Amino acid sequence: MADGAGEAGFLGVRRSLTGRTWRRRPADEAVVRDHQLRHDLAEPLARALASRGIGPEGAADFLSPTLKAQFPDPSSFQDMDLAASILVDAVERERPLAVFADYDVDGASSAAQLVRWFRAMGRDLPIYVPDRILEGYGPSPAAFRRLKDQGAELVITVDCGAAAHDALVAARDMGLDVVVVDHHLMRGEPPPAAALVNPNRPDDTSGQGHLAAAGVTFVLLAALNREARKRGLFAGRTEPDIRQWLDLAAMGAFCDVTSLTGFNRAIASQGLKVMSGWANPGLKALLDVAKGQGPATAFHAGFILGPRINAGGRIGRSDLGARLLSTDDPLEAADLAAELDALNASRKEVEKEVIDEAVSFIETDSNQDPDAPVLVVAGDGWHPGVVGIAAARLRERYRKPVIVIGIDRPSDTGKGSGRSQPGVNLGRAVQAAFDEGLLLAGGGHAMAAGLTVRPADIPELRAFLCTQLAEEMVDAAAADAVEIDALVSPGGATRGLWSDFQRLAPFGPGNPEPVFAIAEARVERPMMLKGGHVRCTLTDASGGRLKAVAWRAGETDLGDRIMAGGAGLHVVGRLKPDDWQGRESVELEIEDAADPRMAAG
Repeated sequence: MADGAGEAGFLGVRRSLTGRTWRRRPADEAVVRDHQLRHDLAEPLARALASRGIGPEGAADFLSPTLKAQFPDPSSFQDMDLAASILVDAVERERPLAVFADYDVDGASSAAQLVRWFRAMGRDLPIYVPDRILEGYGPSPAAFRRLKDQGAELVITVDCGAAAHDALVAARDMGLDVVVVDHHLMRGEPPPAAALVNPNRPDDTSGQGHLAAAGVTFVLLAALNREARKRGLFAGRTEPDIRQWLDLAAMGAFCDVTSLTGFNRAIASQGLKVMSGWANPGLKALLDVAKGQGPATAFHAGFILGPRINAGGRIGRSDLGARLLSTDDPLEAADLAAELDALNASRKEVEKEVIDEAVSFIETDSNQDPDAPVLVVAGDGWHPGVVGIAAARLRERYRKPVIVIGIDRPSDTGKGSGRSQPGVNLGRAVQAAFDEGLLLAGGGHAMAAGLTVRPADIPELRAFLCTQLAEEMVDAAAADAVEIDALVSPGGATRGLWSDFQRLAPFGPGNPEPVFAIAEARVERPMMLKGGHVRCTLTDASGGRLKAVAWRAGETDLGDRIMAGGAGLHVVGRLKPDDWQGRESVELEIEDAADPRMAAG
């Protein structure tokens, strides 16, 4: 039996129960040995570090990421110094200001950082968040007019605005200054703005295009401090310590699924340390209402806090998240957190209905080619607030880009959101569809995109995207393998092993969570849980045992095989801490499995 990454695949698996091949993450053996000797790492951990592209000179910063070592020069961002000068001018001249934020976590955490910096400077910064249903994504001429009528002379847009050409032209014409802080892909010439800070604008040289808007905003805070310091504004007040708001910057990094490399990794790592103090009343209130506890982790950010913050923008009041993260009042935070928690519960029900209908459409409708490089599904009345998360779930299931569109017949429009497969630039394809006149609006980045379309144009849009993404998807499908870090036994998958690999955390795009393989395990006590989750115990011949769970595996080949039980199953997954009743153990979250008798085909 093979145990490496030969032509047949890891453990000989060329086709698993999810249809993928298995392979060991490739690593340079010389770099592995260097990591072992220089940093006193066990071989599996040193190999995992090398396989993530970390060379001898980068290991120290990767294992102990710090802002000091990674922080970019704010001036390397196009317009950053200009934006800082404009905003500090506004502080000195007491110009009326407002922040215009997107309705997701990244927008809310970006807005909250600015609110807190201006509050430290003695200024109150009101927040405007557009209604997802009534106003759609990003600034509009009407929204800018409303802010101007309310007295604003200067608006800061965060996590939006870089592609809002018409709105920014309208703002210029009405005499409203706008500073844009964004990270989304841009096309053509930058729209007219007093300053436009975006590491993904074509002429930016910062090299920080993987940052979320919250990360860009955090760099802006440093630029604001530098500009205010230069003007002597801290002579009579304490300079704001922006490190206290790293928890907010980290929330954007995790929840916008950005690449956790370089400076962004330092934001995520140090941000979790700040978050663990639970000093932000809003985050603490959310943790309490979710009955969470302990030091903050990426799981807290992405799966406990983030979905609740997003719930307001998805199916409730769009400004709830930004208000929650901005408040210093524990009582207000508790009320907002309770409201968001209730909205999140409702969101799950709405989301399930959309996913069930979309799956039925995909698997029964003759118009859906099972080999199509992208799936585009649409339904009447699908809530636009959940189409994005539905697309993410369907992408996991079908392992290809998915766009889910909710159609509103009275307005004859469909609002959709897409999630992509690694290696397929969905945002670029959606922008191309817009340029072809197939969309009313559209844009995004490589892994996610949003769009507005006429329902009658959806078939043509589907055909166009299939043509655009066909070549990329061929390469992406070939690369869609389960990459494995180490082979372990049920008895060898210990809390100590998990703790050792936590030195690579936090995990996310650019730094995948370690994946472990178990060969020829026996599946005992399989059990189907509510929600389609499958739980079991994996054992080996020496008596080793490991609890395991396969999330949302019901009615899949993977779930059926686990439920059948028995011996001789290869399994891969991620180790998670299991602290139930103080046991301090681990369990395996199963990602895939293979029957050795069938896996070589």
